[in-house]
Amino acid sequence: MNAETPNWWITKDGDRAALALYNRHYSAYNYKDGRQRRLFCGPGEKFVLRTWDETALFVWRKFKDDSGQKGINCAVFRNEGALRSSGLIREADAIAFKIWPGERHYTYVNPERVRSENPGYCFLMAGWNKCGTTKGGLLVLEITAPSQP
Repeated sequence: MNAETPNWWITKDGDRAALALYNRHYSAYNYKDGRQRRLFCGPGEKFVLRTWDETALFVWRKFKDDSGQKGINCAVFRNEGALRSSGLIREADAIAFKIWPGERHYTYVNPERVRSENPGYCFLMAGWNKCGTTKGGLLVLEITAPSQP
């Protein structure tokens, strides 16, 4: 793909390729009774993106977050492909800023569950900032909306 070609394709909660990527994400929820998951986004307004080659997934959610965080939540990001994660995040941000203008984007990273020496590094390289931790020890990252001309 070149710079003019978008990497993300809009899909829906339940897309089989996206579900497979979700199931390999460290935060994937498995039902205790063994039921097979068909949907993966959770409640609220959601926008699901995956790459055309089915190697990356990005899920945006707008919902009432019990933690008190405000804005649009990156509920899942997984990249198993060759595209640079920070570039995919920047592109997903641009899409979300068009859908929800002026809204802050935030995500949680579990430093105990990622294989990085620098948890959230790809988000930081995409222009996000660390803005705190939750009571449970999750790292909170954010990026604010660009100024409107």
